[in-house]
Amino acid sequence: MPAVRRSPRRLGLLTAVLGAQLLVAGAFIWAAATGFGFLGELGATAHRAADRDLGAATLGGRRSARFDARRAWRELLTQVAIGPRPAGSPTLRQLAARLRRELPHGRFEPLGPAHPGLQNIIGTLPGRLPAVVLGAHYDTKDIPGTAPRGGNGYVGANDGAGGTAAVVELARDLRRARRPGGHQLRFVLFDGEEAPPGSPDFYSGGDRGSKAYVAAHRREVGAMILLDFVANRRLSIPREAGSDRGLWARLRAAAAAVGDGTAFPDRTTGEILDDHTPFARAGIPAVDLIDFDYPCWHRACDRPDQLSQGSLQVTGQTVLKLLGGM
Repeated sequence: MPAVRRSPRRLGLLTAVLGAQLLVAGAFIWAAATGFGFLGELGATAHRAADRDLGAATLGGRRSARFDARRAWRELLTQVAIGPRPAGSPTLRQLAARLRRELPHGRFEPLGPAHPGLQNIIGTLPGRLPAVVLGAHYDTKDIPGTAPRGGNGYVGANDGAGGTAAVVELARDLRRARRPGGHQLRFVLFDGEEAPPGSPDFYSGGDRGSKAYVAAHRREVGAMILLDFVANRRLSIPREAGSDRGLWARLRAAAAAVGDGTAFPDRTTGEILDDHTPFARAGIPAVDLIDFDYPCWHRACDRPDQLSQGSLQVTGQTVLKLLGGM
């Protein structure tokens, strides 16, 4: 889990025409800032069903299967069922072996001698460089006292499993889609996001996987989208202050195009140190999708009963729409 900058505690915390206007404005801003061109129209018709189910996306001019929130939800539950998954633990290594098989051309990338036993998991879909990175962290916080007898019982349903499940499902959906002329897509599951016990502060001890990835690949990446707290009930993800404005505008345009702009309100919260931070500090446009008002952050109640399959659908369909134009 990330931390709010300069504070060790968490902050207390359209119509089709408007959607099209936001799309055009955001696309040109981002293109000017990053060198990415406007790669296909994001607009599409969406329908609503129970639990905010969304319509199919259009990727590269072709209709694709919509984001499968039911399958993503099953993936989330599978991770939680393993139990606590701190970096370097046997349970996380067990999970990593399975997640690698779920990603296209999945492979491990060790973080290096400074972090023995830690490894990012990377999947890739072909395209031109610079690449677009879609990321989440798959480790959970080691929190003594969250188990009945005082041990670590923290399972990180939203803070760990939710973003990972969404990234895995997006990789499946995009693997089936045709994206002529698109940028390479990299699906990166970061190890070691959570700072280990004894760290003087979050950023010095945490974000280990994303720091290592940026150090090795910064020249190959043109944009980064991070999925962190994306599955909780009553989802509301404003722009985090450290997130790139142009890329955020394009994300909101995608949300409006699929009919769920309300989940991404037009306001900005304080800066949060997270796995997008090393990318942003390296000059790579990055956005952090995180509902930091989630009340079960680093608490034993971060379990599936606090989450919503519909929130996964909203997040997944929006990001699927955005990535389809990149």
